[in-house]
Amino acid sequence: MVLSLLFKPKHLVAVIRLMREAKRLGVAIDELPPEVVADHVLPRTHPERHGLVPDAEVTTTPPIEDLALAAVRDDVRAGHWENAADLVAATHGDWDRRHRVVRALADLAAKDDAWTSAWHAARPRDPHWIVVHAMSLVSLAWDIRGTAAASRTTRPQFEGFHRVLAEARAMAEVAASVLPDDPTPWNTQLTSARGLQLPHDEFRSLWDELVARDPLHHNAHQQALQYWCRKWQGSDELALEFGLAAAARSPRFLALPLCAAYESGSPDMWRAPSVVGALDSLLARLEDEGADTASVRDDRGYAAFGLVQLGRFEEALGQFRALGACADAEPWSGFEEPRITFLSVRGMAVRGMGKRRRGTGLGW
Repeated sequence: MVLSLLFKPKHLVAVIRLMREAKRLGVAIDELPPEVVADHVLPRTHPERHGLVPDAEVTTTPPIEDLALAAVRDDVRAGHWENAADLVAATHGDWDRRHRVVRALADLAAKDDAWTSAWHAARPRDPHWIVVHAMSLVSLAWDIRGTAAASRTTRPQFEGFHRVLAEARAMAEVAASVLPDDPTPWNTQLTSARGLQLPHDEFRSLWDELVARDPLHHNAHQQALQYWCRKWQGSDELALEFGLAAAARSPRFLALPLCAAYESGSPDMWRAPSVVGALDSLLARLEDEGADTASVRDDRGYAAFGLVQLGRFEEALGQFRALGACADAEPWSGFEEPRITFLSVRGMAVRGMGKRRRGTGLGW
């Protein structure tokens, strides 16, 4: 992050200060802790004056939403698989929770699969093991690829990424055959299809299979939107078209057109009447919701980001108040330094309100 600031003249003074701090600490400038970078780069905005939590309290650690899952993750880290296997089986039919549980356990298995190997050895015919194993291969594939842009990803990384994704897709096909009503293996195939850059007709076939099992699957809609983005296999127009169609089907997907605008990187798309309409509808829906779940925090994050893009700073601050100290969700989590990004966008809203007050003679 620090080196990227060198290309932004407005941050030149901050970079010089960071260089001095790095020299004082005896480290390279890009080895400085994120909190040190934030202290030098972020402006002093006095968020408390707007009812916001202090910068120092903002964290990317998500609150515990599922006590059973939290306990099972601790069990897995201790090498015990039994409760994890039972929890996965218990989620059958509660598809959104099943995705969250399977994804969390798959991420752990991608780092260390000794516990899933023990599970498979003890229960070789357990179909729920196959579901977790397939998704763990997707997590492993993305770990191999890394999060860098394609131009900064090596050929061996891409080769490993595609090889493991192909294994994940094959394993997900097996899972789908033994659990024919479960959308989770189809969601794993959707994610694999994006990475493998399958053509549109193949992706649509997978999509049809998933929505036949759960037409309101939250993560599947997020995965599909990513597929239709320009950076993968679609375009800005196709991503927005998909997001608007999903939002028309259910209020739970009102943030998807905002996701499309965000992924486009174009300020013009944020001003499109269809995107502004989706944003206003989302704000109305969020009035009755807190920020207790990751999906709601995702929605509030995209709403806050969009409101800042549109110069609607007071409304953006309302979303940041609701988010409180939580910088764990989208769109912040997609950045190299999520906390700093959260604080930076929040600071833009605070500064925007300050300019508006000074312009109207209200001052501070």
